[in-house]
Amino acid sequence: MSKHQRQHRITRLLADNVVTSQEQLVGLLAAEGIESTQATVSRDLEDLGAVKVRVSGGESAYAIPELPSDRVAPESQLKRVMGEWVVDVVSSANLVVLRTPPGSAHVVASALDRTGLPEVAGTVGGDDTVLVVAVDGTTGSDLASNLRSLAGF
Repeated sequence: MSKHQRQHRITRLLADNVVTSQEQLVGLLAAEGIESTQATVSRDLEDLGAVKVRVSGGESAYAIPELPSDRVAPESQLKRVMGEWVVDVVSSANLVVLRTPPGSAHVVASALDRTGLPEVAGTVGGDDTVLVVAVDGTTGSDLASNLRSLAGF
């Protein structure tokens, strides 16, 4: 397996699992028949630009802030990200503000951008806050309701 193939698989594993340690990632790769060492995984995470973000319960997990912009993420991935990292949703006019744990907003903003929800014009992600702008004809309240549903509340 090439370095790029392994890194692609790591990207998918991080998108599908809450990975809190490099050792856990080595184990997930091994479960898929991909032999790797902690040192190799560490270099791969660095190459991919992976960062640690806080998840519910105060744990830190690896995440890749952005995937290639031409890749569309499935709505199931958005539901997982929203469910794990969005802690509050507030609307105003055509805007929605999403609150996340510190250091997690960019992950949520990226997932929203890559999913391409038709009612979302765009996002701006800070440290713990995402500003979501609704398209013309969609109210912030309607969009907030949809985003709450995706987040599971």
